[in-house]
Amino acid sequence: MVQAMINISDNTNQVLNIVKARFNLKDKSKAIEKVVLEYGEDILEPELRPEFIQKINRIEKEGKFKSFKSIRELKKDIENA
Repeated sequence: MVQAMINISDNTNQVLNIVKARFNLKDKSKAIEKVVLEYGEDILEPELRPEFIQKINRIEKEGKFKSFKSIRELKKDIENA
């Protein structure tokens, strides 16, 4: 276990007290750990936008590169992307 001395605002202290009480935690360090772990999931594994997932799936299906017969065909593909 790592020990750290931190400076927090009064508002942060109140939030930690509420988290500690709501989840029946032993002390504020457990409250800090709970908040960081829950918030950390959002940072480390953010959800991807559906459009991005569709684009990646299309690239995997069709391949990375495409061939076009004309500039008009390329322009049409770009505009529909």
